[in-house]
Amino acid sequence: MPPNQKTTLLAFENEDVERVGAYQKKGYRTTPILFVNGERVPDGVAANARPNQTLLSFLRDELLLTGSKLGCAEGGCGACTVMLSKLDMETKKIKHISVNACLMPVLAADGCHVTTVEGVGSVKGDNLHPVQKAMVDMHGSQCGFCTPGIIVSIYTLFANNANKEHIEEHLDGNLCRCTGYRPIWDAARSLCDDTDTVRGPCGIACRDCPEREECEQDCNVEDKKTETDKMVCSSSADKMKQYKDTFLSDRETWMQQPTLMFPKALQDEQSTERSMMTKPLMVVDRTDFHAGGTWFKPTTLEELLALLNEFGGTGTSACKIVVGNTEVGIETRFKHAVYPRLIHPSDKIQSLYGFEVADANIQIGSCCSLSTIQEKSGDVSSQSTALKRTALPMHDMLRWFASTQIRNVACLGGNLVTASPISDMNPMLASLGAKLVLASFDKDTSGVSRRSVAVSDFFLKYRTVDLKPTEVVECIDVPVVQPIFEYVKPFKQARRREDDISIVTAGMRIRLAAKGGKFMIEETAIAFGGMAPTTIMAVKTMEALTGAEFSAESFTKASETLITEIKLPEGVPGGQAGFRMTLASSFLYKFYLSVVEELKADCAKYQADPSAFSGVTVEGDLPSCPEVDEKEHTGTQNFLSDKKPSPSGTQFYPAPKVATGCEDQILPKVKPMAQKDGASAVGKDSAHMSGPLHCTGEALYTDDIPLPPKTLQAALVLSNECGRVLESIDVTPALGIPGVVGVYSLEDLLSLGGKNEMGPILKDELLFLPIGEKVRTVGQCLGICVAESLEAAELGARTVKVVYGGDAGKVAVTIADAVEAGQCFEISRRDLVRGDPAVIEALSSAPEAPAEPKVGDVVTVSGTFRSGAQEHFYLETNSTLAVPSESNTNLTIYVSTQAPTKTQNFCASTTGTPAMKVVVRMKRMGGGFGGKETRSVFASCAAAVAAKISSRPVRLTLSRDVDMSITGTRHAFTTEYRASAKITEDGVKLEALDIQLHNNGGMAFDLSGPVMDRALFHIDGCYYFPNMRARGLVCKTVQAPHTAFRGFGGPQGIAACEHVIDHLGVACKVSADDLRRGNMYQTGQATHFGMILDDVHGGTWQVPRMWDRLETELGVSKMREAAAEFNAKNKWIKRGVALIPTKFGIAFTAKYMNQGGSLVHLYTDGTVLVSHGGTEMGQGLHTKVCQVAAQAFGIPVDHVYVNDTSTDKVANTIPTAASHSTDMYGMSTLDACRQIIARLDPVRAKLGPDASLKEIANAAFMERIDLSAHGFFRLIDSRCGFDWDKDKPEDYPDDLPANSWKGHPFNYFTQGVCFCEVEIDTLTGNHKTLRSDIIIDVGSSINPAIDIGQVEGAFVQGMGWATIEEVVYADDDHTWIRPRGKLFTTGPGTYKIPAFNDVPEIFNVSLLENADNPFAVHSSKAIGEPPFYLGATVYYAIKDAVRAARKENLGYDKYFEFRMPATSERIRMLCADELSNQATSKMLGQENAGPDYQTQGSY
Repeated sequence: MPPNQKTTLLAFENEDVERVGAYQKKGYRTTPILFVNGERVPDGVAANARPNQTLLSFLRDELLLTGSKLGCAEGGCGACTVMLSKLDMETKKIKHISVNACLMPVLAADGCHVTTVEGVGSVKGDNLHPVQKAMVDMHGSQCGFCTPGIIVSIYTLFANNANKEHIEEHLDGNLCRCTGYRPIWDAARSLCDDTDTVRGPCGIACRDCPEREECEQDCNVEDKKTETDKMVCSSSADKMKQYKDTFLSDRETWMQQPTLMFPKALQDEQSTERSMMTKPLMVVDRTDFHAGGTWFKPTTLEELLALLNEFGGTGTSACKIVVGNTEVGIETRFKHAVYPRLIHPSDKIQSLYGFEVADANIQIGSCCSLSTIQEKSGDVSSQSTALKRTALPMHDMLRWFASTQIRNVACLGGNLVTASPISDMNPMLASLGAKLVLASFDKDTSGVSRRSVAVSDFFLKYRTVDLKPTEVVECIDVPVVQPIFEYVKPFKQARRREDDISIVTAGMRIRLAAKGGKFMIEETAIAFGGMAPTTIMAVKTMEALTGAEFSAESFTKASETLITEIKLPEGVPGGQAGFRMTLASSFLYKFYLSVVEELKADCAKYQADPSAFSGVTVEGDLPSCPEVDEKEHTGTQNFLSDKKPSPSGTQFYPAPKVATGCEDQILPKVKPMAQKDGASAVGKDSAHMSGPLHCTGEALYTDDIPLPPKTLQAALVLSNECGRVLESIDVTPALGIPGVVGVYSLEDLLSLGGKNEMGPILKDELLFLPIGEKVRTVGQCLGICVAESLEAAELGARTVKVVYGGDAGKVAVTIADAVEAGQCFEISRRDLVRGDPAVIEALSSAPEAPAEPKVGDVVTVSGTFRSGAQEHFYLETNSTLAVPSESNTNLTIYVSTQAPTKTQNFCASTTGTPAMKVVVRMKRMGGGFGGKETRSVFASCAAAVAAKISSRPVRLTLSRDVDMSITGTRHAFTTEYRASAKITEDGVKLEALDIQLHNNGGMAFDLSGPVMDRALFHIDGCYYFPNMRARGLVCKTVQAPHTAFRGFGGPQGIAACEHVIDHLGVACKVSADDLRRGNMYQTGQATHFGMILDDVHGGTWQVPRMWDRLETELGVSKMREAAAEFNAKNKWIKRGVALIPTKFGIAFTAKYMNQGGSLVHLYTDGTVLVSHGGTEMGQGLHTKVCQVAAQAFGIPVDHVYVNDTSTDKVANTIPTAASHSTDMYGMSTLDACRQIIARLDPVRAKLGPDASLKEIANAAFMERIDLSAHGFFRLIDSRCGFDWDKDKPEDYPDDLPANSWKGHPFNYFTQGVCFCEVEIDTLTGNHKTLRSDIIIDVGSSINPAIDIGQVEGAFVQGMGWATIEEVVYADDDHTWIRPRGKLFTTGPGTYKIPAFNDVPEIFNVSLLENADNPFAVHSSKAIGEPPFYLGATVYYAIKDAVRAARKENLGYDKYFEFRMPATSERIRMLCADELSNQATSKMLGQENAGPDYQTQGSY
């Protein structure tokens, strides 16, 4: 079919069934040849493979191999990664590549061998592969959902004999939301035999040095200090040496596993399989419940063209060529395109898959994979200068094109024909003057007819190209440029460097000639993507340059022409108009600087040997090159060609010990059980207990559970607009789709006697929207469709006819909208005051800061600050399996949730079932981060309703786009403030703060009120404001209800405070470091809500100690000086540093929630089973609880097990949240253990001290002693709870802190300090984090490895929130998105979390020593949320770098509002140079532009 069309045909009876016989006569076979994990898939099973089925679907549904996960269905997360192996017929070598199974059609694996994570290794028989073992040993998995895909990616790299650099280059197609990547990097590189060993100046590793005791080198002294201080030091270098004598000594053996597993049948030329594979393939979909389609795999160009000739029409005659399916897969999945016929050209068609250099051209087959082009381009670049200048730009652009998995299968022809306006390669090829060879079937000769078209002329309009339905792009001819005086450069900028779609991309080429003593521009080619509906040539700019002298002046004029030529309106589709225009002109300037640099090198080469360039004519003497200021040389920096970093880190933590916390104060004391092996369980860096299962894919998640018979698949029926009235729902069209069993809505729920109202605090949500009510959000749940297959259920849900009435008007989407309309949740209004009200009131009339403040002045500032939302992006989307039983009177709900009891209660109420007959079971989550505390519940309820009505099990797993659209995010906040500080002889002292917070709660209350509460509790940061008023209010909008997210409002509150501190620092003309340190709380001072920071109330105040230590050890002042010196020498690259503290209160602020229960069983074999109310989402809760129990019983930790969290074992549980779970369930488990131990005392006394627990348990059982106990823990009343509305009692002592009468909201504070250094490219907005150093107080760690993992993971997640993660809605700033209120960022294609390449290049974490905590179990501290805010230190370092750029560009250093997140757009535009001002002036007019131009955002 035409390349830019798709049919909406929903055909279930495939007309090609009748054609099968005819094609068999032509030699076509009809069953694919598939091999998986060393075995051939039986023909009877292979015959079930469907044309429109992905490899992942086939593996999971047909072969029941569930190790590969569905994370996004668009190839953006890598959870589905498998290895594809194929014999290269030319080289006779086996080629191994990683691919995204969620995109790759199963039939594209015909003739290949697929290795899933199950084929790599297994926990059975302790058969872990070294890659899996390294990942376990180095704590590389937390939730584990992403781990199988990462394992396979690394496994594939080693199958290709990867070295360290190769791994660092290609681990770009997998995402992890938990770990922060550092331990995964360490695990992968530990198996490389070329890993660098960190050595001292003498060349010997310190710890291997025979003179270690005598050596006085700084490196050795510092390393030995960690031993004398009883600290443990574990570095990336140490880990990389770990396997030197084990896996690395036998490296060749295990690296050969993929080759040895490759089936002999695919290697033997005489095998039946090899013989069959020479034939073309035709597979017809004959199934009942899927969109019918046909798959063709022609083996010759003539067969391919004949198929196009027969089926190259539209409608039912249409066909589509697929190679990697990376675009068609997206169209079918998200645009619901249905293609009746898919044609997959065999790699036997050499002209389509070749890559060769011939006749001054590089000829690339259209089906040649991008990774092959990248590799071959790199290879030919070494053959000659001309080839290097032609091929290396393609190589460099492809390095950053999508991911390794995508590049391994995607082809250049598909990229061209797709005609994406933001393609990277299309502008590159256009600038190179490449031409396409188009082939078609010649009806006259029955042969091949060809025509040629230039890439620059190929794109006709949006997604439309000059290609007839019967034509195929056969190859691309790229002319080789001159070896001298001709230059080609690629450029791109995206939201994230790795695996991201460009915002703007460009290819630029210029040819110079030496004429009349000048270098003249003979020819230019400048092509852009991202600046128009198609790839465009900047024709007017090219004309302005061609014939001009090569000089800065020529390029300045060309830049002015360019900005006019590419002018975009502010509301252009895709947004970011000013940024895109600025990038285009910035790329042009970078191009000029780069050419100058290369021209100088060319001139030197020419002068050295002119005869080497006989084809180049120089008229007269060789001209001199344009001069460029030394400061501007960094403008040539381009991450596309830079070597990828090699991240490393060091982890320091106190030597393991068993400390006592609050347990002996609260629980009955018992005689300790002796540790039989001499080792304690508590304090050890034990690996996550599910780690081996994570790494082998044998850990089951909800969507992996084997389905009961007759299980139905489900999809939600959702509204596609908001603000209008729901008038009717017609399910008839859906019920007419084969396989659809039913569509259930409100009336069905009511027929069960269920209640429709929901909500964790206010019952202001509805499971199914009633007819006649206003739709409150795009994506509101209207019903649920169940069917025999997922495809039928999704199609049925989309087919339901929904009618809306009335006028939506302008619905409130943002906080500003809601404030203007007066839409808020009045119940959330808070007001907290301390100090002198008169001082606070005086802020409103105080004058702004004087230009030159002096001692005695009170400096007042005012302003606003905005922090954006954040998507949880847990890798496992919400999933529920609801199973009815006992004639529909009982329900068992298997679910991924942080709140089993909440799920139980609402599933009971919506189905009219008593809670006692609803059991919720939660084994593990693939991440939660707060997003599954409340927002998972409605999906479980919908599945439960459907299960009870249909009397069949129902599985509902939300697709990534649906999950992101309807489950809510972290709250966006806006802040308005006035603050003052006094200049004194002793420094600047904070005086007063008056601050108003608003957050965007969405259309329902959910947990927005408590989130605002915690923001207000943390609005002081770590600083003492003697006079403060903090107010908060939740806004009501049409966004999905927003909810808990790691930090729960705390980070937003701290961010607002730190913004105020920065503003005051600028106004008072003091360094932010001095202002922060000089105004930190001191021990004995109280917070604004009345908690005293001391050993008794809030816990030992450690922040000043950690700050001073980090400042001294790193030499922060010298690092600032070094950054300033660097900035003075470099105009376009700036460095920034930041030192930021944090404190985070630990406890639920709702008093009743500070409770937890556990059930402990001691078995007669001496093993222990623990059940508790907490849920495991990767944070290591189960592992820590097992350590506590093992310590109590004196047994190894692997003798303790937590099976799952189930409401029939531990009832009335609290959601796993607030970082409080180890505190609660560690204590409740210890309570149960001590009860059992107390009962065992008589038996222990009788058997003596040498008796094992097994012997004791057996004897106790014979004595009829109960070996089970239920433990319970509740935080004492005096250490939790806060009554916002409580007035000060008349008899309340005046010497106690203000507001302390309201309560004591936190048990203690977890505290930390972080230093970061970053580097930004002020021309593009690109940034990288050079280093991060963290010190954090976690008390006496129960498990240092898990705690460090939580620190690193939280840091990177916080860094993402503060930098690259941007949530975008259809609002006033984004009018190109429709309908108003719709979420745009609904998957990894549009929403970017940090990737492997984004972690700090140096990443050091230290757990504070000598910091016991008497308020928690074993003196530990909560760790899940507190480090999150430290990731924002990267944001402050970026802000510091931007400030340096603005100071140079504007000539002054003034306050500016730097909104969060610090995206590449915000960084670039706020650097405020001539290029950005030129762009905004052209877009908005000079009067509306300026240095404080704010980019668009959804808040």
